[in-house]
Amino acid sequence: MNAVSKLSITAVSRAAAAALVMAACMGSASAGLFDDEEARKAILDLRQKNQAVEQKLAEETRRATEETAQLRRSLIDLQNQLEATRAEVAKLRGQDEQVVRDLAELQRLQKDTAQSFDERLRKFEPSRMTMDGKEFVADPSEKRDYDAAMATFRKGDFATAQLVFVDFLTRYPKTGFRQSALFWLGNAQYATKDYKDALSSFRALVVSAPEHMRVPEAILAIANCQLELKDNKGARKTLEELLANHPGSEAAQAAKDRLARLR
Repeated sequence: MNAVSKLSITAVSRAAAAALVMAACMGSASAGLFDDEEARKAILDLRQKNQAVEQKLAEETRRATEETAQLRRSLIDLQNQLEATRAEVAKLRGQDEQVVRDLAELQRLQKDTAQSFDERLRKFEPSRMTMDGKEFVADPSEKRDYDAAMATFRKGDFATAQLVFVDFLTRYPKTGFRQSALFWLGNAQYATKDYKDALSSFRALVVSAPEHMRVPEAILAIANCQLELKDNKGARKTLEELLANHPGSEAAQAAKDRLARLR
């Protein structure tokens, strides 16, 4: 092989080698360019995903903020309703307490009215009482008129007392005060020296109620009337009957003294 040929071969070889090197470099460059494009694409995808996540997060945050605000408003409304309810309950409780007070006051007034009515009614209703050991039922008017007659007698106005007692016995013929009224009527008549009428009054007492506690005194008064009328025989007989029928009475002791003087 001549030198030219060798040179050609060498040149060709070198050219081929250069071509191979260039091709290799170009391959490497192409591979590098491809890797950068993929990276950029991945970065863009990542950015897009981050933006989507950020948008979603922002939307969730906005929604959460709105829900929180709505919840806060609801809580405020609920608190206001609770305060209003408390106020209404307090008002109702106050009204209930007032109703209880009003009811108690009404019951008190009702009780006072009923008591006052009963008291006024009792003034007109018969009541049980005791006079000179005798129990009976009398109207308030009977007691009032009897007390008035006794008040006149105690003042010493015996003439007027006679009229009052006679009027009392006429208006209340069946009164439980009858025997007591007859006794004091007889005493008023005796005090005015109306001995006959006094005698009749005392005898009416003895006949109508032989067991009355005033009977011994009435019998003694009968004897006194007889003595004043100069009926000594009748007086002696009356005094003896008093001693026989009521020996333990105070009037019987007085009867002994009178009998002794009559003898």
